[in-house]
Amino acid sequence: MRRLFWLGIGVAVGVVVVRKATRTAQAYTPAGIASTVTQSAGGLLESLRSFVEDVRVGMADREQEIHQAFAQGVAFDDQYADLREDPRIGDRDIFPEEHQR
Repeated sequence: MRRLFWLGIGVAVGVVVVRKATRTAQAYTPAGIASTVTQSAGGLLESLRSFVEDVRVGMADREQEIHQAFAQGVAFDDQYADLREDPRIGDRDIFPEEHQR
């Protein structure tokens, strides 16, 4: 009975090892590599779409603020207007360090 138990354990471990090795080998075949690249490109594309959507939402919000200020007859408060008009000052003096590349 003990031998049958250990034989069952050995067969189970063997099956797990063979399946894992087969999956690993499949990952390094041309089809497996193409699948991985396709999944990575899809993730990158989805991230890019999400970024573009976030930018559009931000632009729409900012445009709404500008329109509201214009409709109320209030001068829009642009805190960087004076700095942008001075050609001697570059972006490095306007924006904090964490926003620079």
